[in-house]
Amino acid sequence: MPRPEDTIAIPADPDDPDDFSVSEAALQQALVERQVRMRGVQRAPTKQQVTLRLDPEVLAKFRATGRGWQARINAALKAAQV
Repeated sequence: MPRPEDTIAIPADPDDPDDFSVSEAALQQALVERQVRMRGVQRAPTKQQVTLRLDPEVLAKFRATGRGWQARINAALKAAQV
């Protein structure tokens, strides 16, 4: 399944359900719009990627809180540091 950031939306003819043709101009416009949505490279990375094993219950509890659960785990670890 493609990730949303890999998907390009190109308008089709709403009156023709079999319209799969794409003009060069429509493709170029979609690529420009995609570039606007993409995040650039971090100038100075402030975090480090690691692998961490957590109990399934802990992980389920944080994931149940919705988007941003990794940031909330980070905040909980910061609060617990000695």
